Amino acid sequence: MNKLSASLGAAALAAASAPAFAAGPDFTSLTGAVDATTLVTGLLAVGAIMIAPRLARMGIRWINGGVR
Repeated sequence: MNKLSASLGAAALAAASAPAFAAGPDFTSLTGAVDATTLVTGLLAVGAIMIAPRLARMGIRWINGGVR
């Protein structure tokens, strides 16, 4: 019984000290270096580059359909 209580006490002590090391790494220096406005501007630019040829094709088909 004495060994059981000693092992339970050790397990409780280990469980109590675990959250102190569970904080995880600090990435504030990496995330602080990224500016959200430039990120959004870049994503909008890429989206515009991807959609422009499709819109041009749709416009050409619409004009051709109106001419016929």
